[in-house]
Amino acid sequence: MPTNSYPMLQTVNDPADLRRLSRAELKELASELRAFVLESVSQTGGHLSSNLGTVELTVALHAVFDTPRDRLVWDVGHQTYPHKILTGRRDRMGSLRQMGGLSGFPQRAESEYDTFGTAHSSTSISAALGMALAAKQRGEDRRAVAIIGDGAMTAGMAFEALNNAGVADANLLVVLNDNDMSISPPVGALNRYLAQLMSGQFYAKARDVGKSVLKNAPPLLELAKRLEQQAKGMVVPATLFEKFGFNYIGPIDGHDLDSLIPTLENIKGLKGPQFLHVVTRKGQGYKLAEADPVAYHGPGKFDPTVGIVKPATPARQTFTQVFGQWLCDMAEKDERLVGITPAMREGSGMVEFERRFPGRYYDVGIAEQHAVTFAAGMACEGVKPVVAIYSTFLQRGYDQLIHDVALQKLPVVFALDRAGLVGADGATHAGAYDIPFVRCIPNMSMACPADERECRQLLTTAFEQDHPVAVRYPRGSGAGVAPLAGLEGLPFGRGEVRRKGSGNAPQRIAILAFGTLLYPALQAAEALDATVANMRWAKPLDTALLLELAASHDALVTVEEGAIMGGAGSAVGEALNAAGLAVPLLQLGLADVFIEHGDPGALLALQGLDASGIEASIRARFLPG
Repeated sequence: MPTNSYPMLQTVNDPADLRRLSRAELKELASELRAFVLESVSQTGGHLSSNLGTVELTVALHAVFDTPRDRLVWDVGHQTYPHKILTGRRDRMGSLRQMGGLSGFPQRAESEYDTFGTAHSSTSISAALGMALAAKQRGEDRRAVAIIGDGAMTAGMAFEALNNAGVADANLLVVLNDNDMSISPPVGALNRYLAQLMSGQFYAKARDVGKSVLKNAPPLLELAKRLEQQAKGMVVPATLFEKFGFNYIGPIDGHDLDSLIPTLENIKGLKGPQFLHVVTRKGQGYKLAEADPVAYHGPGKFDPTVGIVKPATPARQTFTQVFGQWLCDMAEKDERLVGITPAMREGSGMVEFERRFPGRYYDVGIAEQHAVTFAAGMACEGVKPVVAIYSTFLQRGYDQLIHDVALQKLPVVFALDRAGLVGADGATHAGAYDIPFVRCIPNMSMACPADERECRQLLTTAFEQDHPVAVRYPRGSGAGVAPLAGLEGLPFGRGEVRRKGSGNAPQRIAILAFGTLLYPALQAAEALDATVANMRWAKPLDTALLLELAASHDALVTVEEGAIMGGAGSAVGEALNAAGLAVPLLQLGLADVFIEHGDPGALLALQGLDASGIEASIRARFLPG
């Protein structure tokens, strides 16, 4: 773990230690904290740009508020490494995002300072409002603070919470961490003074007295309100949040402790909903990350003195890259195609598509519900939308998937990236539930490609249909089967037998593989002399192939990198039951637990989904002794 000396940081084992420091010492602490974040992330990998940008804000929040009694709720939570370091987890940062180690996101079970588990965006204001009103109901005098980024403010959920909070009379502070723009000249000494003035008791009392004096003279009161809004509008960028019932303060420099701390101290004494707008810079203090915050958003291990270096030998093509190339190729062929993403251009592999087809590329922001219904609206008009979305984020647009797309049988393709386990991001990002929640929807189909070649082919098949189809594929690379250059599809709803057992084994076993676990299933089958079917489709199920295998084998085994409950194995069981067949069936997949972060291969092995695990499970069930 970090080897450099951090004398000030070493004295801070919890926020109470931090609150004993002088302003000058807090500045030194922030400097050491930033250096520590950079050094530790370079050794473990993880989110970097966002965490470098929140160092001073984190120090100021813990310096002013009585945490953990006062609640801090970090939206998304990928910017909480400084928070973790200052709350007693400094010496465990070497285990970040590793099996058994610290989570990359806030986690209630990890620390009392992690007051709410986050990883999906735009939940912080709702949660903090709930905490604030619970405190009020219990007669407890404590504050709740939601720290939300400008990107997360694009989601409807954030505005639903603001709308509620503005009339809820709660002691809630929303901190907007605006890191999408540089700090402009107005965010300087004058703006610092104005922010402190507007957050002070004098301003609040003067405003309240003025309102009480003028309340019996409505025309004068309305004039006073307009004058106040116009005066503030000359020095602050927005009064939108005041329309929601918040007292808006800012913007202020989020890297200036001399601005942050006095302003937060003033706000702490105010009652009701407060909104503080701070401007920060992603990658602050590390020139390489400042210059390219996207590249340093979530890097692997690297040398901070050199920066990220591309590997000498190109990495194997990922499923995401296969999708990105297919999207461009299909767009070239069919001008009806449009690509839609909820703010995941890089993650979903759409950078080249945007460059080549800017008029057909739509980034709707972190707004998954809107993305799905927006696609439905386009499909109504003869456009062919492809929604590139992580499996875990489609969960956020589930009602829209049912009500707006499937019910109307609209031909929308859902490219579900990060299906299955996702490694270091853990349970919050795992795509464990898409097979169960998609296959139960009428008019929906779901393809499960086994490798890169099939991924391209099944995307084409999905695009050719006249109803909604989801294609699920995992993070990273697969078996390394090179995609074909053309845009030929595969038969809709049909699987194939990839290995035939000799029939000489004690039990004639057929393994039905859905997705990339085909390859470990083939390895297991070699040891068992089993038949292996590449099923390809979770819905519609290839029942003809299934019934053929059921008639010619003594037992069936299903394998999938998804939840067992309601998954593809359940579909097989339902089909057998409908056919009146009582064939022994073993279902292998992800257990009914949330699977934490760690190396993907190790996690699959723990779930018994590697080749040896599949073989062992089959032997234990059907070949004892």
